[in-house]
Amino acid sequence: MVSMQRKTPADALAAKRAKADESNTHISTDGSSAEFEFGGSFGAALLMTSFPLLMWYMWIGAYPTAKGWAIYWIFFILEAAMYCYMPGVSSVGRALKHEGGKTLPYYCSACCSFYATLTIAAVLHFTRAFPLYTLIDEFGSIMSVATLSGFLDSFIVYMQAILRGRTHRLSGSPVYDFLMGAELNPRIGILDFKMFYEVRTPWFILFLINCSVAARQYEIYGYVSAEVAEQMIITSWDMYFKELGFLLTFWNMAGVPFTYCHCALYLANHDPSEYRWNRYSLSAFAVLSNGQKNAFRHQEKGQLIKRNTFPQVPWQAIKSSKVIETDTGDNIMVDGWFAIIRKPNYAPDMSPFPWFYFIFFIIMIIHRTNRDINRCQRKNGEAWKRYEREVPYLFIPVIILWCCGIHTI
Repeated sequence: MVSMQRKTPADALAAKRAKADESNTHISTDGSSAEFEFGGSFGAALLMTSFPLLMWYMWIGAYPTAKGWAIYWIFFILEAAMYCYMPGVSSVGRALKHEGGKTLPYYCSACCSFYATLTIAAVLHFTRAFPLYTLIDEFGSIMSVATLSGFLDSFIVYMQAILRGRTHRLSGSPVYDFLMGAELNPRIGILDFKMFYEVRTPWFILFLINCSVAARQYEIYGYVSAEVAEQMIITSWDMYFKELGFLLTFWNMAGVPFTYCHCALYLANHDPSEYRWNRYSLSAFAVLSNGQKNAFRHQEKGQLIKRNTFPQVPWQAIKSSKVIETDTGDNIMVDGWFAIIRKPNYAPDMSPFPWFYFIFFIIMIIHRTNRDINRCQRKNGEAWKRYEREVPYLFIPVIILWCCGIHTI
């Protein structure tokens, strides 16, 4: 029998600690599965070859140049240095069962690094040493460099894990293991490569590309159209469970920053009169977006760090969240955005233009959502069924369906 009640952070932390020993006696209490993703070795090989080819197909003249190599790797090395030396906060990850419940420390300096990166970019732009729209002018070259670098880094990460004897949960298929990864937490000192790849490389580049779109619009039209948190990732499934392989390395070095930006590139290459949005809707998206789920996980462990820095808005942490208790100690939040739909973090990205991103994103989130739901069903059992009854919608809440004239049963 599951119960639903409002709990304080202290209550949640005490409950989790009380159930820790019991949870560790279960096999696969984290909901993991030995099933192959992406269709096994064949699907892995197809994915690793077809997606880079698709990236090149969508951009004419994407030849790697010396300038492209210099831009990408100067940025990469600079961000790695900032990771280690910029001011930040320390936190700990989830307990690793294969290492006897050991938790790893994480140094989180992304906020200071982000603002430092923006400052450097602004200085280079306004001094004309490196105008931001150079990222658009050299997009094809930089994308190719990122693609080749993603393959190279993936190979290095895979081989060093084997040579150092640091492999974890290998499937026996070299092709599949190369895609999914061989080592769980590769590090040099305080530099955690998985967190670095997940946060710094993709999202910083993507943000700078968006800034370059704004710079190009201002240069052409004289104005910028309105269309234009690291520590939160520690509790994610990728950080806790997935090894660092081609999937995370290539995807974050090349896939995310150079395919998710096609919406922004559309804005750079079309007149604003073709895509005028409602400014009030854009303002609502900017104000109401938040990180409630991740704040809840940190709060549950008594590790929530409140920081007065964008994008960590003050209202992202809900006090005394409404939860559904589970037998694993990791409760399910049924509050805030997650009391309305189960995947609020995916819904805002389903923009209908340009069509590549829309189609790709739909396919990607359907696969990822099915994976997450299956894992949560295995992990939480009856509690998850209760959660699905409480929050029946995945992406679109019932109020939106009513507004669109779609009646539900």
